[in-house]
Amino acid sequence: MFFFRLLSRSPFWLLYGIADVLYFLLLHVVRYRRRVVLNNLRLSFPEKTAAEINHIARGFYRNLTDLIVETIKMPDLTPDELRQRVRFTNAHLVQERLRAGQTVIGMGSHTGNWEWIPSASVLNDMPVDSIYKPLSSPFFEEMMRHIRSGFGAVPTPMHMLPRQMVARKHIPRIIALVADQVPDVPEKAYWTDFLHQDTPFYPGTERLARSRNLPVFYTELVRIRRGYYEVTFTAIGEPPYTALPEGTILNRYRDALEITIQQHPSDWLWSHKRWKHWRGKYEKIEVKLT
Repeated sequence: MFFFRLLSRSPFWLLYGIADVLYFLLLHVVRYRRRVVLNNLRLSFPEKTAAEINHIARGFYRNLTDLIVETIKMPDLTPDELRQRVRFTNAHLVQERLRAGQTVIGMGSHTGNWEWIPSASVLNDMPVDSIYKPLSSPFFEEMMRHIRSGFGAVPTPMHMLPRQMVARKHIPRIIALVADQVPDVPEKAYWTDFLHQDTPFYPGTERLARSRNLPVFYTELVRIRRGYYEVTFTAIGEPPYTALPEGTILNRYRDALEITIQQHPSDWLWSHKRWKHWRGKYEKIEVKLT
């Protein structure tokens, strides 16, 4: 832990120098999940040439190594630095709901540096409960909880969400989820077409929105330049949901995320084994969103 704390105090020029070295090592020496990355890209962009796929892949490794050093840097950032590096284009859409006493759901994704967004939201008058999957390593779990709690963000393990909803029900906030993860139980996932592939999504986000009558916003994160990001909120669900067909919120999230990935393909986490499950693998698939 001491080493990472010391490293976080390094200036950005040094950290990005380290990122450049890591980029070379991961791409050319270790070849970190290169087969997974290339296969995901080929299936997601069947219209692109081999040269275009390789170009996106190289950009992905650049994004990944920047993400690593920027995450390490997070505990040393000042409020002004983080506000300058993460700009919200339309924060008022969410701020107005919070000021009215309403909690909202923010559906983000593994694009750019998603680790900075909860803390940056808090600094822009938007309290956040950041929902995450606990890591298997106690050391890295402790380190990431420390990083993710910057400036008052509240990192919440996924299994603790129901209890947290009760304990903090009087606090208007964003329930932030990185919603493009692989579900733990694919048989109970919501399955839909995503990037030309049959894909399972966690149904819990839409279920939560419907059961609590919470508005839902797609949280788009775009890299402007190295170390600088732009966040835009798009409403994709508005209660009451009685007349809204099941799956609509998840489908709107899928559509919005596809557009983001198509416009900024190198910024998504292509090393993620997103399609390790397929619908025909399971005898019975059952999901209910209400």
